[in-house]
Amino acid sequence: MKRITLWFAVLMLFAGSAMAEKYIMVTHTQGTDPFWPVVEKGGRDAAEALGVEFEYRFAPSGDMADMAKLIESAVATNPDGLVVSLPDPAALGNAIRAAVDAGIPVVTINSGLESYKDVGAIMHVGQPERLAGEKAGERAMAEGATNGLCLNQEAFNTALVDRCSGYFDAMGKELNMIDVSNDVAQIKTRTAAALQADPSIDALLAVGPHVCEAAAEAVDEVGAEVHLSCFDMTPGVINLIKDGKAAYTIDQQQRLQGYIPIVVLHLYNTNAGMLPGNNIPSGPGFVDASNAAAVEAQAGVNR
Repeated sequence: MKRITLWFAVLMLFAGSAMAEKYIMVTHTQGTDPFWPVVEKGGRDAAEALGVEFEYRFAPSGDMADMAKLIESAVATNPDGLVVSLPDPAALGNAIRAAVDAGIPVVTINSGLESYKDVGAIMHVGQPERLAGEKAGERAMAEGATNGLCLNQEAFNTALVDRCSGYFDAMGKELNMIDVSNDVAQIKTRTAAALQADPSIDALLAVGPHVCEAAAEAVDEVGAEVHLSCFDMTPGVINLIKDGKAAYTIDQQQRLQGYIPIVVLHLYNTNAGMLPGNNIPSGPGFVDASNAAAVEAQAGVNR
C-alpha cells in the first residue's frame, strides 16, 4: 500500500509539472545593457505570482541571426507562449512567424510596435518610440537646444532609430545620428570625437542609459557646454540628473515590459483568448530634477 501511495505521489508530481504553463522570453541584449535585467525581473516576478514557468534567453553576441536561432530553439520546446523584442523585423520575422504557425502565441515587447502584426504577434507592450523621441526633442528645443546629435548604440535597432528620428523631427532638423556601439569606452571616445569635430553641437540625445553615462564623461573631458538628455534609468543616470549634468531621461518602465506580457499570455491561454483591446504603452514619461529623488530607489531595480 505504501508503495502504491508513493508511486501515485510521483505520478501526480510529474502530471503537475506537465500541466504547468511555460513562457520563454527572448531579447536582443548582449548582456552589457543595464536595462534588460529589469525586464527579466519583471517576467520572473509575474511568473512567480501566477505559478508558471519562465525562461529568459539572450544572445551574448548581440547578432540578430543568433537571436533568431534562440527563438527557433524556444519554439522547439513548445512553450505556452513567447515574449520577444523585435529590433529587426527583417532578421527575426521568419522565426517569430514559425512560432505563430506552430500555434504558440507571441507578444512583442520594447521594440517592434510598427511590425508586431506583420510577424503574427497578438499584441505589443512598450512605449511608442518615435513619440518618445518627439517628446525629448520638444523639451530639448524648449530648453535651448539648437544643434543636436543622437548617440545610437545599436544601429540595427529600428526602435532606437525611431527615437533619434522623432527627436530631430520635433526640432525641425535633419537626422544627425552616429553609431557609438555598446562598448562604454567606445561610446565615450566616439562622443568626444564628434564634439571636437563639430563645436557647434549643443545637444546630445543618448538613447540608452549606459550611453548617457559615457556621454556625460565625454562632455566633461571635452569641456563642452551641451544639453544632455537620455533614455531609461540607472543609478548613474539619476545622479547625473541630480548633479545637473543631464536635463532629463525618458522612463519607459521596463519592468512592465517584462511583467505584463506574462500576465497577458496567461489570461489568453486560460480564458479562451482573453486579450486587452489594444497594445499597452509602458511610456514615455520624464524623470528630471523635480522627481529624480522620488524614483531613485527604483532605478536599476524596477525601472
